[in-house]
Amino acid sequence: MSTHPHASPSFESVPQLDLAAQYAVIGGEIRAAIEKVLASQQFVLGPEGAALEQEIASLCGVAYGVGVGSGTDALVLALRACGVQAGDEVLLPPFTFVATGSAVSALGARPVFADIRPETYNVDPAELERRVTPRTRAIVVVHLYGLAADMDPILAFAKARRLPVIEDNAQAIGASYRGRRTGSLGDAACLSFYPTKNLGAYGDAGMVVSNSKELSERIRTLRNHGQTAKYFSSEPGWNNRLDELQAAILRVKLRHLSNWQRARQASAAEYTRLLNQVPGVMPPVTPEGFEHVFHQYTIRVERRDALLQFLNERKIGSTVYYPYPLHLQPLYASLGHKPGDFPHSERAAQEVLSLPMYPELRREQIARVVEAIADFLKC
Repeated sequence: MSTHPHASPSFESVPQLDLAAQYAVIGGEIRAAIEKVLASQQFVLGPEGAALEQEIASLCGVAYGVGVGSGTDALVLALRACGVQAGDEVLLPPFTFVATGSAVSALGARPVFADIRPETYNVDPAELERRVTPRTRAIVVVHLYGLAADMDPILAFAKARRLPVIEDNAQAIGASYRGRRTGSLGDAACLSFYPTKNLGAYGDAGMVVSNSKELSERIRTLRNHGQTAKYFSSEPGWNNRLDELQAAILRVKLRHLSNWQRARQASAAEYTRLLNQVPGVMPPVTPEGFEHVFHQYTIRVERRDALLQFLNERKIGSTVYYPYPLHLQPLYASLGHKPGDFPHSERAAQEVLSLPMYPELRREQIARVVEAIADFLKC
């Protein structure tokens, strides 16, 4: 802390995410891992990727992992491997990142939206029943912000209709639902290792995990130009491979993930303890039997945009995930949706705000964020 007479700790910036703080701790390990790959001169489909696939599968509690180029690639390949084709329908929530829907669109299929539960931001299982049609071919369930969706009723619904369930587990690696890890609940699960994720690469990277040998082998083929043997392609595929540098970096970070998860959970508990004393703020909830990994710590508040600006003026980072639900995106104008069609998603988009959250966040920083929120609400 500066001892300069004019310095004030109240003006210390609190970023929404601070990857530099992480690198300051693990930089030596990361550089050693990169040097090892550079010395090997093997950059695609090598031993680092194969080892990471096994390690991530084990973390998720499943048998197989298939490394791919991004979380979006994971969704596209999982949907295709589950049989989704042009003209099919796929059920998914509208309150999610656009990739959840655009992966469906990339295959020429049609996203059919099902609204969320307002308290968890995850899909309402009862809404699936309202939206299913004979053309429905799959369900994509998003575990938003680090909290699992309510999977038992979703899985029962899917089983009764013989629909595959794909978990969009981009934000919830390490989370659990009634004692089972996210990633092990559906037919396949898609992970993103985008740099801002709880387990983030130094570029784009992703993975599909599954207990199905058949699905995993199909995805392995699809990610590599549809090749079942070298230079022998049995179907159209893509170039969606995870490279060795990213795999090596992720393997280093994976060793730290459980400690980072505990730090996030401790910070979330401190936020909630302090915010419970601030009227007008709804902290995130963790239902009984769920373990939240707090990719984001997301509150609800009226006058959200004004609060975001207020925090920004005080050098406190905050972000809206997500300001436009998918059914109101220009991308999906052709589906003919209008405001009011999915009210819980629309209201969340107007009220959610994600506060600073990363493993190195300090208690005094959390206190400063909450103090600023309390000051705003007194205005």
